[in-house]
Amino acid sequence: MSNERPRILCISLSPLRSDARVLRQISLLSEIGDVTTVGFGAAPDGVFAHHQVPEGLSTLPQTPLGIVRLALRMHRSAEISAPAVRWTANRLGGQTFDLVVANEARALGVAHRIADGAPVWADMHEWAPEERTHILSWRLLVAPFMVHLCERYLPASALVTTVGDGIAALYRQQFDVPAVVMRNAGGFRALKPSPVSGEQIRLVHSGAAIHGRRLELMIETMNLLDARFTLDLYLMPGGDGGAYLRELRASAASDRRITFHPPVAPEDLPQVLNAYDVGVFWIPPTHTNARLTLPNKFFDFVQARLMVAVGPSPEMTELVTRYDLGVISNDFTPESCAQSLSSLDVESVRSAKAASDAAARELSFENDAAHIRAVIEGILGARSNGEVTQPEENA
Repeated sequence: MSNERPRILCISLSPLRSDARVLRQISLLSEIGDVTTVGFGAAPDGVFAHHQVPEGLSTLPQTPLGIVRLALRMHRSAEISAPAVRWTANRLGGQTFDLVVANEARALGVAHRIADGAPVWADMHEWAPEERTHILSWRLLVAPFMVHLCERYLPASALVTTVGDGIAALYRQQFDVPAVVMRNAGGFRALKPSPVSGEQIRLVHSGAAIHGRRLELMIETMNLLDARFTLDLYLMPGGDGGAYLRELRASAASDRRITFHPPVAPEDLPQVLNAYDVGVFWIPPTHTNARLTLPNKFFDFVQARLMVAVGPSPEMTELVTRYDLGVISNDFTPESCAQSLSSLDVESVRSAKAASDAAARELSFENDAAHIRAVIEGILGARSNGEVTQPEENA
């Protein structure tokens, strides 16, 4: 291999500086090579070059012609027809890279086009065919397009990753690709559990205010808990202009124990959350990604050294049980969620926070990244030697 650092292109049609998963991905890639990024907003720290996608460009084929192509199942011709995707193809076409990273299915077609035979890492994040199945038009028009992109491009990708074992199994079953798990774990933080009060149990939740997550369940649960409990919410407005967040504020207005805070940057979250006792996240299994969710916030709670309270979501339940991190409700009703918390006392909260402390290094990005880095370095090494590489299946 030459002494020059590999040239790596990372495509993520998202606001990069607030996309925690992609920021961690970029930090890993920057250790390996010179990283050029494509996405919305300003350049992430430490990249070699950045191409800022103009605001307002759709990442899906939502132009009149694009919708016709989707309706007629003309998926090949729709691959580069989304405005943001077409802009990316025009901006980067003709440049050469040693590795191209496609974040989510919508970037697969343009990533493979720009790669022009170079290896592609397809980080699918979640289960692409059901990204927004709660929206009828998405289900009818976009879901088949997502399936097409996966069927065509995932088998041709050198590495396919996703957030958890359940979704990795779906990619293996439906698209016959050996998907590797790279969880949404944040970087290890050298924090210690904060003291637990005998008079108050401080619940906290952080994330985006997206309607399908049914965040009002936390407010409904608070109505059933005694005066010991408080709930602090660090919520970012969703893609609805903040309408759902305003609904949540209105529904909680009469409860002084519930406090809304401005959102916190991903790198600052564990330190801010460390002041609390219990990180809560109950999300009903309304679709596949909700059922199999293993989100950033779960790992933020662990790095913040909190007890964790979740519903019977299998991916989170497995980790809570394995590491003794907290409590699991029997179902997703307010009554069950409240019941899982109502018997907590100082000792049980302190014990679970200590368990998070003990598990924090194992449940960190550094732990997961070591394997992914080895795979990427193997792919780049094989490319420099003229070899054809096949993706490894997660152990």
